[in-house]
Amino acid sequence: MLTAALLATALLFGGMVLYSFGFAAFLFTALPPDVAGTTIRRAFPLFYLFVMGVAAAAAALAWPVDPLAAGLLALVAATTLPTRQILMPAINRATDTGAKARFKWLHGLSVVITLAHIVIAAYVLARFAGGGLE
Repeated sequence: MLTAALLATALLFGGMVLYSFGFAAFLFTALPPDVAGTTIRRAFPLFYLFVMGVAAAAAALAWPVDPLAAGLLALVAATTLPTRQILMPAINRATDTGAKARFKWLHGLSVVITLAHIVIAAYVLARFAGGGLE
C-alpha cells in the first residue's frame, strides 16, 4: 500500500510542478497573450480536477500506512474544490471586467494555494521516502 501511495503522491507532485512551472509558463512564452490566456482558462478546470482526484486517491492509499500523510493529502483535495469553484471564476471575472488590482490579488492567492499544495505533496513524499512514519 505504501508503494501505491508513494506513486500517487509522486504523480500529484510532478503534475502540479509541471503544470505550474512548465505548461503555464510555456504557453505565455509560445503563444500570443490572448490565445495563451484563453488556453489557460480552459486548462485550469481540468488541472484542478486532476489535483482533487489524485490527492484523494493518494490520501485513500496512504491512510492505512500513514494517517498524517493521508490527512494532508485529503486537505489538498478538499481545498482544491473552493479554489476551482469559487476562486477561479472570480479570477476570470476580474480579467473579463478589467479589474487589474483584483486580478493580481486573486491570482496571487491562487499561486499561494498551489505552492502550499506542492509543499504538502513534497513533505508527504519525503515522509514516504525517508520512512518517517512516526
